[in-house]
Amino acid sequence: MGQAKKIALYMVIVFVLYTIITSPERAADLVQVGFEGISSAAQGIGDFMTELVK
Repeated sequence: MGQAKKIALYMVIVFVLYTIITSPERAADLVQVGFEGISSAAQGIGDFMTELVK
C-alpha cells in the first residue's frame, strides 16, 4: 500500500510540473482560483467566529 501512495504522489508531481511547463498561464489561473477559494473559506470562518463571540 505504501508503494501505491508513493507512485501516486510521483504521478501527481509529474502532472503538475507538466502543466506548469506546457501552459504556465493556465497553471497561474488555477493557482489563483485555489487561493481565492482558500481566502473565501478563511473569511467565512472568521465571520462565523465573530458572530459566535457577539
